Amino acid sequence: MNLVVDIGNTLLKVAVFNNASLILSCDFKKNYIENIESILEKYPITHSIISNVSDLNKELDSLLLKKTILISFNESTIIPFKNSYSTKDTLGKDRIALVSAAAKKFPFENILIIDLGSCITYDFKNLDNDYLGGSISPGIAMRYKALNDQTANLPKLKLKNIDYYIGKSTEESIHSGVIGGVVMELNGVIQQYRDEFKEIKIILTGGDSKFLLKKIKNTIFADSNFLLDGLNFLVESNKKK
Repeated sequence: MNLVVDIGNTLLKVAVFNNASLILSCDFKKNYIENIESILEKYPITHSIISNVSDLNKELDSLLLKKTILISFNESTIIPFKNSYSTKDTLGKDRIALVSAAAKKFPFENILIIDLGSCITYDFKNLDNDYLGGSISPGIAMRYKALNDQTANLPKLKLKNIDYYIGKSTEESIHSGVIGGVVMELNGVIQQYRDEFKEIKIILTGGDSKFLLKKIKNTIFADSNFLLDGLNFLVESNKKK
């Protein structure tokens, strides 16, 4: 079995796979070393991998090196796609994992992966399995926080489901601006890609994907485990390296 760990900006996600089958998936904000130790005791894990967009955790590295075969995630990692990104050394491991999932699941299709987390990332792989790049913008929580941090009087609000676009109070105006702005951005970016690549599949993933799914006009596919699947593909591809 494989253990995959995704360390994001706000959460640590852990999943256990038996070959390609997802056995367990959970999120942790704290005490994750103890929780991962419990998972390692419960399941016969042989291999593991870590995707980390924040600071390196030496304790976690040490634990997985001791208990499993920890697959190195670096420039020598075998990936299932051609990487045409101009600054490969700055490409986030989370984005590499997402494109890996797209390359394995849809090798002969144009795929745009939209990850709605702390940041919103757009990653495009064409039908030749060539990763061309994408874009990065602030996520929903970051937009709410920025309005409060960068102004003197605007309150810090949290995500709220709304059915209006004309805000009749300051709070309503902030909700309309943040949520409406993200929705307009998503629909606009998707349309740009559809205009250039006629046959394209859109994958929506990340923590805010369920909230935004019904607000997007375009036909898309939601998969909350897409990044975890990508990490597992990387483990399987690199076991015999």
